[in-house]
Amino acid sequence: MHYDVIIIGGGPGGTTAAKELAAGGKKVAIIEDKHWGGTCLNCGCIPTKMLLGATAPLGLLKAQERLRTMKGSIDIDYKALQTRVGRFLKGSSQTLAKSLAAAGITLYEGRGVCAGKGQAIVRSESGEEMLTTDNIILSCGSSSASFPGLAPDGDAVLDSTGVLNLPEVPESLIIVGAGAIGLELGDFFGMMGSKITIVEAAPHIAPTEDADIAKEMDRVQSKAGRTCITGVMAKSLVTKDGQAELTLGDGRVLTASKALVAVGRTPNTAGLDCEKAGCTLKRRGFVDVNDHLEAAEGVYAIGDVNGLTLLAHAADHQGAYVARRILGHEKGVYVPGPVPSCIYGSTEIMRVGQTAKGLLAAGKSVSVSQVPLTLNPIAQAAGASGGFVKVVWAGDAIAGIAAIGHGVSHLVTVAQLLMVGGYTPERLHEVMIGHPTLDEIVPAAIRAPRVAVTE
Repeated sequence: MHYDVIIIGGGPGGTTAAKELAAGGKKVAIIEDKHWGGTCLNCGCIPTKMLLGATAPLGLLKAQERLRTMKGSIDIDYKALQTRVGRFLKGSSQTLAKSLAAAGITLYEGRGVCAGKGQAIVRSESGEEMLTTDNIILSCGSSSASFPGLAPDGDAVLDSTGVLNLPEVPESLIIVGAGAIGLELGDFFGMMGSKITIVEAAPHIAPTEDADIAKEMDRVQSKAGRTCITGVMAKSLVTKDGQAELTLGDGRVLTASKALVAVGRTPNTAGLDCEKAGCTLKRRGFVDVNDHLEAAEGVYAIGDVNGLTLLAHAADHQGAYVARRILGHEKGVYVPGPVPSCIYGSTEIMRVGQTAKGLLAAGKSVSVSQVPLTLNPIAQAAGASGGFVKVVWAGDAIAGIAAIGHGVSHLVTVAQLLMVGGYTPERLHEVMIGHPTLDEIVPAAIRAPRVAVTE
């Protein structure tokens, strides 16, 4: 069977590309070997946010208790919550598959591999089927990474998928890695009563974020009774006598009921045979692409598999770009713009664009303007007791906006739009921000006095 475009991977990037290509009149096939919707929908972003949605009232209650305006308790039925999440994910995946089919896209369930230029094979329980095409889009995503001595064993040592499917809340949980996955799941299980210990090899938790924001997050974790160990490598992590045992590089040994390995992602390129289609793999197995997201003639790689930005919305953005390019509507190079990212939980982190540290390393003239989140009445109404919004300037241009505190993930889009639109203090009068809203804190930070940063 011949198609105009074959897409390997049914996650956010692949499905976005498929729908846009089909709408443009292309004959499209998409191959998925696990669950329609990919990691984000089935075992990543979405189930984690649903769990955090259940514990959000606990965070609000604790905030009001600190203000002595409320007291009481909230009992979360963990098993019922797991059932609800499972039903939602299954239904969403099925709905996505139906919408693809309704758009005239041919769906294949099985393992998609490259077989040569313009050729792909679908491997399933029923056998193999050879397909031919004018264009291949690799959108096969990534999986939880592991390292020697730090590999999940399915017993007491788990990856994020394993932790999401725990039948009961562990009494204690060691988390190796303090990025988004580790902090979000640490917040959920911490709220559910687990004793949390977070280990991060970098000098601070949330290692890719602004140092001041990371410092504030460390304060929040400590206040919540969670232990954060930074600047120390995890040497080995094993199941011993039914518990997780972690040996640190400095010789300390930690034990817990369960352990989560959250040390990043690895691309799903093993067995993909993309080299047969002319692709080249970079370090750690990511597919090398040019400025047009092309991996070879007639082959594109989008989303996690190219290693540019491991976020679902980045995959979606790249998928839309590649679809436009194949349809002949896009001639320019791929420009992602300032990428938005969030870490969710009872205290959240939001960032769009660059950090001061990154700009200084590039030799830029940097200044920052900042306001406390507690200036905002909506944050105060929720009982916020800390947090701030910081704007990073490269000369007179906004290069990044970041925030930490209650509900700041809701600021990510307004921050991105103000930044992309070039809304410096001189232009903010052009935009009317609703009052009272949390959004108001972003223009307040843009208007705040700037302080030069040199280190």
